[in-house]
Amino acid sequence: MRHRLKNHVREAAQFRARALLGFAIVVLALGGLAGWYFKLQVLDHADYARRSEANRIKPRPVVPARGVIYDCKGRILADNVPAYRLDVVPEGAGDPKALVAGLSKIIDLAPEDIERFERERKATRSFRAVTLKLRLTDEEVARFAVDQWRFPGVTVEPYLTRRYPYGPLMAHIVGYVGRTDEKDIEAYGAGQALFTHTGRAGIERYYDEMLRGKVGYEEVKTNVEGRALGRVGRIPATAGTDLRLGIDLDLQRTMVEAFGDHDGAAVAIDPKTGEILAMASLPSYDPNLFVNGISSADYRALMDNPSRPLFNRNVLGGGPPGSTIKPFMALAGLESGLRRPQDKVFSTGEFHIPGQKRGYRDAHGGAGWVDLHKSIAASVNYYYYKLAYEMGIDRLSKYMHRYGFGEPTGIDLAGENAGVVPSQEWKAKHRKEPWYPGETVIAGIGQGYWIATTLQLAQGVAAIAADGVRHRPHLASERRDDFRGAWMPMPEPAPTRLTDDIGHVRAVQEGMVGTMYDPGGTGRATARGAPYRMAGKTGTAQRVSRKGNISTNPHLLPLHLRHQAWFVGYAPVEDPKIAVVVMVEHGGYGGSTAAPIARKLFDAWLLGKYPEADPDAIQVTAIGARAVNAPAAATPERAARAAIADVEAVIVGGQGTGR
Repeated sequence: MRHRLKNHVREAAQFRARALLGFAIVVLALGGLAGWYFKLQVLDHADYARRSEANRIKPRPVVPARGVIYDCKGRILADNVPAYRLDVVPEGAGDPKALVAGLSKIIDLAPEDIERFERERKATRSFRAVTLKLRLTDEEVARFAVDQWRFPGVTVEPYLTRRYPYGPLMAHIVGYVGRTDEKDIEAYGAGQALFTHTGRAGIERYYDEMLRGKVGYEEVKTNVEGRALGRVGRIPATAGTDLRLGIDLDLQRTMVEAFGDHDGAAVAIDPKTGEILAMASLPSYDPNLFVNGISSADYRALMDNPSRPLFNRNVLGGGPPGSTIKPFMALAGLESGLRRPQDKVFSTGEFHIPGQKRGYRDAHGGAGWVDLHKSIAASVNYYYYKLAYEMGIDRLSKYMHRYGFGEPTGIDLAGENAGVVPSQEWKAKHRKEPWYPGETVIAGIGQGYWIATTLQLAQGVAAIAADGVRHRPHLASERRDDFRGAWMPMPEPAPTRLTDDIGHVRAVQEGMVGTMYDPGGTGRATARGAPYRMAGKTGTAQRVSRKGNISTNPHLLPLHLRHQAWFVGYAPVEDPKIAVVVMVEHGGYGGSTAAPIARKLFDAWLLGKYPEADPDAIQVTAIGARAVNAPAAATPERAARAAIADVEAVIVGGQGTGR
């Protein structure tokens, strides 16, 4: 066999080359590792130190106290009070079913509480506290304190909760808050999840962002699992803004009590500023029920009540205004040039459209020669039948929109109904039908497709009282961003005018004064004996159409078919300080039902004739309670009456009684 001889020199050279290459690779690797360590330890030190600190120190939100709401005299309408909740840390509490069973023996746990606890427990890490019950009574806190040793991982935690001291009396004005849920987060953004409660209705909803304040943070030291070990710093929360309303609690209570057992709505407003002095929608409800979650039984009781206590009649409601629209129709007649204050028409008691046999009757019969003053004072339908027909629906609609009808007033409450001013365009869009002349005729007396709200009428009659100057109705008058700070006025838009001719407004004012003092005035009985002079207009909006030429006596109808009774007015005539609108559902005639309520409001505001009970003692928790001075354990309101007709029902073929 041949043997290949090794080249030792070549092999040595190859070994040296490989060794040098390996050494170079090792040097490069070590250099790269050293460079990486240099980057971590020197160049990126600040960044990683910050990240490390963030892992060790975590911010925890601190929810601020919600702003307090006051009436015009500084009485608290919504505040924050200490409360107690029952929190459970699952990892230290043992078997959840056994825990709930044991706690149920000393604390009243509703099915909703247990269901919510189970849902949140499964979605939360075991060392984080989960609320089992949001509101404990003092007795429950005391009972648990005795047996707390038996329930490791369960604690009673203090917190602030919203309280409404006057319950149903202010429910439709102040509104209420509710626990923040997923819908709130979707609507307001992820930041809303930091707030435990969100405004749901009334002032609480409209000014929610202002009232809730700004969230603060506390820096909490945690371990690698995220368990809190202690607090190392704190950024305080900014409390919510306090609000002062123009509402006077005494006048509000007078308004509610004046309605008695009637359902309806009323608004009292300052003609010079647009501040709402009182506003009621009846029946009402207790907003405290909603703060930490209303029970199924309480909610069903509210929803099953045919009088709809949750429905805000001032903001969401509306209906035919009846004869209360006549002062505005009279003003439109003057503005359009179709009438002068002294112009007269001869009322035969029945108006006929040329070429038609059907007549539109006046409930008062023939009134003879009628001018603008008498047409308002005696509520002569014939005058307005003829005026509306001559004006035409297009001009009628234009002037009514100018006076604020058919559009929201802009009050600081969400969801305001714009109402409806009859017009060809509206009917074509919503009814797909042509317009008929007879519909113009009845529109002149506030019937037909009309939908007007108490707020629109309040804004309008206040403008008449203020010589044609129209202000935006508003509830909040002042704000305070700090408890020690000064109250600052809320910004308001510049007022507008109904007309530039003060003489036209004066003519309408005199007609409204005649309503209360002329021998044939429909409100004369209401003004009797008053030491001040008032102006007003009564009205009745039909709930059913007449048959043929037969007028209907509303007091002979079943309750749910009786007409709506209206009154609008202001006082004193020489220097108006208050304007009111009263609407009584199923009240019959405005002069006999709505006007007396307005008189009580005038007497209270101008003469100080308030109910004797102390308003600061009001505590009502009954669902839909009517008695505003009842104790906290008051029984629920009277049994629900027969189902009422919808306040937004449209009456096409009816006629107003003019009373």
